[in-house]
Amino acid sequence: MTQSVAGPPYDLDDLIPELAVLGRRTTLLLPKSGSPEVRESSMGGPMLWPTDEPWPSCGQSGHWAWPNDKNPAGTVPMVPVIQLFARDVPELSFPEGKDVLQLIWCPLIHPHDRACAALPRLYWRNEADVLATGILEAIPAPKEGEYEEEFMPNPCTVSPTPVVEYPNWDLPQELRQILQPRIEELEERFGMEYTLLACAPQNKVAGYPAWNQPPDWPSCERGHRMEHLLSVTPEEDLDMVMGDLGGIYVFLCRQCPELPYTHRYDC
Repeated sequence: MTQSVAGPPYDLDDLIPELAVLGRRTTLLLPKSGSPEVRESSMGGPMLWPTDEPWPSCGQSGHWAWPNDKNPAGTVPMVPVIQLFARDVPELSFPEGKDVLQLIWCPLIHPHDRACAALPRLYWRNEADVLATGILEAIPAPKEGEYEEEFMPNPCTVSPTPVVEYPNWDLPQELRQILQPRIEELEERFGMEYTLLACAPQNKVAGYPAWNQPPDWPSCERGHRMEHLLSVTPEEDLDMVMGDLGGIYVFLCRQCPELPYTHRYDC
């Protein structure tokens, strides 16, 4: 499980000044088991969903859950993963007129998808518009054994906390070779790997993916390199496993007006 901390007790760019230009503002979510309200930022909690918009389901052919021994699951309701209000994550840029970010996914295994894991969907909303429409109250509950438990988050409150982080796998190779002796010195000094020193392997907004595998940055259909938007990782209070390590990273292209997104499963 990853560590729910608000950041390391030091400034890494003071210890390794060459990293300063690579620093990125990141918001750690720091989830804690609880009972979040529908108008609160949360993970695995209730969604501010408009009553005139049916709750989404996934019927991708062949998707399945481990307990079902690869038997196709049919069409199943998707589950809430992250809801963030702009007031709680002021460093995140929302599209004009939007102030709510929502991530849901189908928590089954999807053999026809590149990531072969949970299948996310991303929504941007305006809180006032949803309140005027009315809030959907009857979100379908999962049936026992229907879903892949590894990707089912418990309801958690969040404590958005801004930090600065630095690349691990994304550190330019030439610079890594130059810095490697100092990195090893710091790893010994603080008793932790460079990844934990520099790049938070936690549930977070923006910053760098804390890759466990070599970086796999996606590009949109127009060829723009996409930016890291969200990391969803296995923390104790969320009660998710999501493979051995890593998690699911969601990427967004802000250069395209329709804001296309995609994801990677890193385990």
